[in-house]
Amino acid sequence: MNSTPIQTPRLVLRPILPEDESALFELDSNPEVHRYLGNKPVKAIDEIQEVIKMIHQQYKENGIGRWAVIEKESGNFMGWAGLKLVKEPVNNQINYYDLGYRFIPDYWNKGYATEAALAWVDYAFEQLNLDELIGVADVDNLGSRKVLEKVGLKHVETFDYHGAEQVWLKITRQDWEQLKRKAYIH
Repeated sequence: MNSTPIQTPRLVLRPILPEDESALFELDSNPEVHRYLGNKPVKAIDEIQEVIKMIHQQYKENGIGRWAVIEKESGNFMGWAGLKLVKEPVNNQINYYDLGYRFIPDYWNKGYATEAALAWVDYAFEQLNLDELIGVADVDNLGSRKVLEKVGLKHVETFDYHGAEQVWLKITRQDWEQLKRKAYIH
């Protein structure tokens, strides 16, 4: 796995480390963060230790996974973002790359998720040479849907996932190349 940090104007994206344990606990123990995720907040730090092990296993097996998002100015852990190879069926799809992110609420509505997501979209096509990238969000999670749309993903369909209505969004390599050309022209 390439573990070279990704730099954006305000962020550093890097692999999640064991030292991120307490910040990850702050993130994943917050009920507001889990509002649209269909799971429950963690209650104990040992649950976070298991999450970190699982993420490191994904790094090892797939060469990619969710990475820590660090604010450049302060050095603070803000959340995570990244790509995940999904190997279980979701919306009748399997073995696809999912763009995801999760932030501590203090960092919501400031453009950080969009900035991190944009870096990962570029990474998906420039470094991993993917043909397409998927994003999934709860139909009511307008903030997350807006981030996915801002970085170029387009709504494909709505589907049921374990009793919750979700939106399936996608960006293809061709869509991404067109967006890059437009940005270059302007």
